[in-house]
This record gives sequence, C-alpha cells and structure tokens, in this order.
Amino acid sequence: MFRPKIPTMPTPTGLISPPAVVEPTDVVQHAPTAPASAAQGASRPTIQLSPGAVIALVGGGTAVVLVVGAVLVSMLLAVAITGASVAICALVIRSLISTEAKRR
Repeated sequence: MFRPKIPTMPTPTGLISPPAVVEPTDVVQHAPTAPASAAQGASRPTIQLSPGAVIALVGGGTAVVLVVGAVLVSMLLAVAITGASVAICALVIRSLISTEAKRR
C-alpha cells in the first residue's frame, strides 16, 4: 500500500524509422581575420553625453528607483496589514468559541 508504483515505459507502437545517418563533411580552414576585427574596433564611435543628457539619465534612474521602492513598500504593508487582520479575526473567533463552551 505504501510502496511507490513506478510506471513502466510504454513500448512504441506503429512504424519506427531508423535513425538518420550523419556523414562527416570536409573542414575548410580559412586565414585568420584578426586584422579586420582590430580595424573594426578602432572605427567604433564613442558616446558623448551632454550635461543635460546626464542629468536626464540620473533623474530617470532616480524616478525608477523611487517608484519601484514605493510599490515594494506598499506590497509589504498590504501583506502586514492582512496578516494582522487575520490574526485579530482568529483571536475574536477563538474568544467567541471559548465563551460558548464555558456557558454550557
């Protein structure tokens, strides 16, 4: 009764196709392309931010952090208030049940 029943793997039914045969192909060696990648890295443009753009980025990041923090704090408060109200309801119900038992 308490022994686990391990399911058996069902046998496949229907047509079974043989596995596909993969044949190796020739490997072609190419010359290294290191000089081209070095030239590409040198031609990459640099990002230049104006002071206004930096202030906008800092302000936007601060706003995001404040909004996410407010949402998380409000969720924490909602859970805490719900837990406290459930605890108070449990105490009231326990008190009502115990007074009914004492009257009998």
